[in-house]
Amino acid sequence: MHRYTHEVKYHECDRMGITHHSNYVRFMEEARIDWLDNIGFGFDKIEAEGVFSPVISIACNYKNPSTFKDKIEIEITISKFSEIKFEFAYIMRVGEKIVCTAQSTHCFIENNRPIILSKRLPELYKAINEAYNNQNTK
Repeated sequence: MHRYTHEVKYHECDRMGITHHSNYVRFMEEARIDWLDNIGFGFDKIEAEGVFSPVISIACNYKNPSTFKDKIEIEITISKFSEIKFEFAYIMRVGEKIVCTAQSTHCFIENNRPIILSKRLPELYKAINEAYNNQNTK
């Protein structure tokens, strides 16, 4: 499990003063980027290899509102992992209150074609696999 904190900005809120629902997808991306940086394989490093990781599906379940200046703690884990694709699970909280739960599914591609990660970037595959196994043994 990895934790990332996002402080809600004024421009991320709607006229009612509540964080607009579309921003949670951006918060998920920030958490993913931080997670990848944390395991030593930021997007800059992966993309320098000619490999990209598109989102292939996303689901969000909004539980409670968040507002300007709230600090949203995002707990990110890998919920599924294979050589072709993987899925992140997110729990977003303000204090003890869950504001959103979500999932995002990703694959890795090169030249717009899926790749087998263990063959194309074995070091990245190993790092993700270790993170996945470590979170499941705690």
